[in-house]
Amino acid sequence: MSTIISPIPVGVQDCWNRIGVNGDQSCERLAQHVHCRNCEVYAAAAQQNLQRTVSDDYKKEWAAHFRQVATDNQQQDASCLVFRVGREWLSLPTRMFVSVAPIAKPHRLPHRSSRGLSGIVNVGGTLYPCMSLADLLGIDDSEGEAATHRHTFARLLLTQWEDQAYALPVADLHGLLRYASSQMQAPAATINKGLSRFLTGVITHDDMRIGVLDETLIGYQLARTLR
Repeated sequence: MSTIISPIPVGVQDCWNRIGVNGDQSCERLAQHVHCRNCEVYAAAAQQNLQRTVSDDYKKEWAAHFRQVATDNQQQDASCLVFRVGREWLSLPTRMFVSVAPIAKPHRLPHRSSRGLSGIVNVGGTLYPCMSLADLLGIDDSEGEAATHRHTFARLLLTQWEDQAYALPVADLHGLLRYASSQMQAPAATINKGLSRFLTGVITHDDMRIGVLDETLIGYQLARTLR
């Protein structure tokens, strides 16, 4: 039996914050779409937002902002993707990532028991080796934290290192972050040794302390695990 979903009246705005995933989750469309981002109402609102008229004051404000001479503490010369494994917030350079996909259960490979290799996953018809950063970095992925009033969703990060693609499961995804590499701090001495040897430093963002993973070491370790 197919489910009939009544149309949402024209003019309804911000329904995702009232009856969707950020609200009381009473929307009848959630059963079909799982998350508001998959719903045509959410997509239409996003399209409308992108097409809205930009005021002259808005243009002048940003023009003045970009005319300012950057000081040393404003030179955000690095970009990364921030994610969580267990309770550790970590990051890798943006250039390593191809896309983000919904979490998927890996299928184990026979006669392959390398630490860190969880199996293979199918994403959009393409098979990727599924690599466990938790195993590679010595992190307990049964532990974790979720910010208050914030929904968290596990993801697969599809990465590319040299000629090989990988799928990396993560417990939560914060998103892209630009930062000043000159403001990077040394890792705390209390960080476990399995993780600390893969870190080039730590950056802060709001109330988060984010470990910056060494791109070369991580790429080498991923390739080594597949051998």
